[in-house]
This record gives sequence, C-alpha cells and structure tokens, in this order.
Amino acid sequence: MLRGWKFEIQLDEKSDKAVYLQIADAIIKDIHSGRLKAGDALPGSRNLAQLLKVNRNTVVEALNVLIIEGWLIPKERQGTFVADTLPDFKEVQKSNRVTATAKSTISKHYHLQFDDGSPDSKIAPITELARAYRQIFNQKARWQMMGYGNELGDLEFRKSVVQMLNHQRGMQVNEHNICITRGSQMAMYLTAQYLFTKNDYVIVENPGYKPAWSAFENADAKLLPASVDKDGLLIDDVIAYLKSGKKIKAIYVTPHRQYPTTVTLSLKRRLELIRLSNEYGFTIIEDDYDNEFHFGYRPVLPLSSFTELKNYVYIGTMSKVVAPALRIGYLASNDDALIEKVGSLRKIIDVQGDSIMEQAVLQLIKDGTIKRHIKKATNHYKAKRDFMATVLNKHIKNKATYTIPEGGLAFWIVPNKQMDWLQVSKKLKSKGIKIMTPDTYSFDETINGIRLGYGSLSGKELEEGIIALGKLL
Repeated sequence: MLRGWKFEIQLDEKSDKAVYLQIADAIIKDIHSGRLKAGDALPGSRNLAQLLKVNRNTVVEALNVLIIEGWLIPKERQGTFVADTLPDFKEVQKSNRVTATAKSTISKHYHLQFDDGSPDSKIAPITELARAYRQIFNQKARWQMMGYGNELGDLEFRKSVVQMLNHQRGMQVNEHNICITRGSQMAMYLTAQYLFTKNDYVIVENPGYKPAWSAFENADAKLLPASVDKDGLLIDDVIAYLKSGKKIKAIYVTPHRQYPTTVTLSLKRRLELIRLSNEYGFTIIEDDYDNEFHFGYRPVLPLSSFTELKNYVYIGTMSKVVAPALRIGYLASNDDALIEKVGSLRKIIDVQGDSIMEQAVLQLIKDGTIKRHIKKATNHYKAKRDFMATVLNKHIKNKATYTIPEGGLAFWIVPNKQMDWLQVSKKLKSKGIKIMTPDTYSFDETINGIRLGYGSLSGKELEEGIIALGKLL
C-alpha cells in the first residue's frame, strides 16, 4: 500500500513550534511539492514515530491535526491517506498554528504538566469528527455552506443542545433561549457585555475562575469575592454584600463542582441563593463547565433547572466532551432580551459560528458517537481518578487533606501546613514538572490549596508528579 515516499524532516527541539506541528507542516510541504499525492498512503503512526525517534503520541497528534484540517483521510482497517480534495484554509491554519506555537513556547521546558482538569485528547473521537466534517462539507451544496448563517448558531444543532439540557439536566428551554459560541469564554464575555455597566458589582467565588473575572472586569463590573467551604459558596457573604447598598447585578457560580475546589453547592444553599436572586433581582451566571463526567449515581441538576428561578444565564461547553481543541460552547437564558442582545453582539465580533463543525458534531450526536464516547470516557477517567487516589494515599496522605471527587477531572489538595507555592513551583520546574500555583485562582491573598488535573496525564506521569510534590509538602 505504501508509495515510494521517504519522509525527510529535521526536528528542532529548540524551536518555538511544537514537535507535532513541525511534523504536520513537513507532511503538508510534501503534499504541496507533489512528493505526496492524492490517495497516497502514509506509514502507520508507530513506524513514523520510530523513523523520527519521537513518542508515538506526538505523531498521532500531528496526524489528527492534518485529518481535522482535511489534508489526510483515515480509512478503517486500511490506514491514513492523502485526501483527494485538499483544503485551502490558510488563514484558519495560520491562526490555529499561532495559538499552538504560543502554547508550545510555554510548555517546551516541561515533560510533565498538571493542568486544571483538561481531558485526554488521545481518546477524543477525532477520526469520527473528521469523517463527519468531510461528509457534511461534501453532501451539501457549497454555496449554501459558505453563506452566513444564524448568529445564534445552526438551528438543528441548537435544538439538539436544548434536548440534552431539558432531558439530562432538567431545564426548560427552547431553541430561541440559546446561543452557540466559540467556547465558554466567549459565552462569558457576551453575557458580561450585556449585563454590566459602570459601577455594577458581581459577586464571585473565592477561590474561583479568573478568566471569568476578567470578562466581567472588561465590561466595567467590580468584583466582590465570597468565600467557599465544604458545602460551596458561603451564603452569609452574599447576604452581607446584598445589604451593603452596592448595586449587585449578578453572581457567578460553579455549583456542580466548584472551580477550583471541586465541592458541590449544598441543596440548602442552592435554594437560599435562588430565593435571594428573586428577591434582590440579580442574575445567577451558572458555569457548568464539566457536567458530563460524573462517577456517582447521577449529577446534581443545575440551579437553572429550578422553575422558580427568575434570572439566570447557564453556560456550558462541548470542548471536554469531543476534543479540547473544539471550540463550541453555549449559553442559555430565560431572558429573551439577553439572548437577542447576545446574538447582536456575536454578529459584530464573529457574524456566526462554525456552522459546518456544528453540523458535524450534530451528526455525531445523532448517530450515537457522542453518547458512546461519553460512556467510554467516563470509565476511562474514573479509572484514572481511582489511580490518582491510590497514588495520593500512598505519597501524601499524612501531609495534606483531599476528598475523592465524584466527577470532573481534578483533585483539590490542601497541605497540612502553609506552603510557599512559588518556591514549590520553582523546585518542581527544576525537575521538569509544572503546576498551576494557587495565585491562579485566588482573589487577593493566595489560598493554601492546589488543583491537580489528572485527565490528560498517564499513570506513570501522575505517580512521578505526586511523588515529587509529596517530597516538598
């Protein structure tokens, strides 16, 4: 099956460009030069890895990039082939590569990184997504595909997300109550631009999610930090702010699994927060960032599912479900004016989303791929969580406190003594290990706790990282 193609590339480990992108660009160069032609088969990932003397996962990542971009086509039980119709997405590739290069500049000195809970890209249904993308692109008239769509997102895709929210998360929304965005951060930004004006205040969890805080501050809102304990947000802090006379416009919460501590907001506090929202008229901005991966009996339903709640914005993402690089988020609200304004704002900055990708993901939802992937991924992450718990019990049980989370992709660990986290980070970096220091999610005074994501690391990496961390606690 293999043609007479010899892959020649000099990898530069000192380059700012990630190794997998160097490999991808070299293959594209060979396609452009004619050394690789339409229909040519590539060597398997294992053979390429041996040839280039790199980790096989690096080669897989490079091939996945090329499949998604349309340069290559995977064929079941046959291999990976050069596509018959090659893409012309130069600007898209340029923007994607800039982002990836920037990330590689940050990560190139570390062989092990604890993130804040990213999924494992190696189990993402990339092949199925690429196949669906090509099918959608080919089966529809191209003049229809290239026109502008609805600023709220593809209608059928919105209906599918609505069905998921209503059936699985107990909500009562329709396709007119939702806007598809390029990731949850865009949803946060659009919400903030609608809700806030100068001298408005928003209550946020402390510790909490700083990218959301930045979106609120960009809209001229002022932040008011409320503490978190084992039952979630402290309602007494919320009440104190409400009675202060400040113009509280909204509260931002992550009630399902609080970021970064992973605790769940108790039912008593949920009901009290809803009552306060209705009484004082502030909007609850609910970020349900990792609802899908739950290992207990069933996930807790969102605040936004309570019919008595009058003012809410519910924000979710599909990036953790399908693939980290897939930027599809959404926001839902019972405020018609908010959705209309968000659509108008979205049209100014983006005109519309990636309707082709939305339809491709919709196809995976309809054919059951997403459902099967979530089931497979949940079992995968549960096994990783259990392994992480075993490693923690072995190496830091007497040095820190932590609970085994019922879902999500991260642990929250609080050392028994006060730590100088900058020094801890510095010492770990000297070993090639990177952590997110607690100032990343602390409002003012740095909290003495750390969030360790386990989803994207192998068992060997988890154990190495925990052993190194345990020696410093």
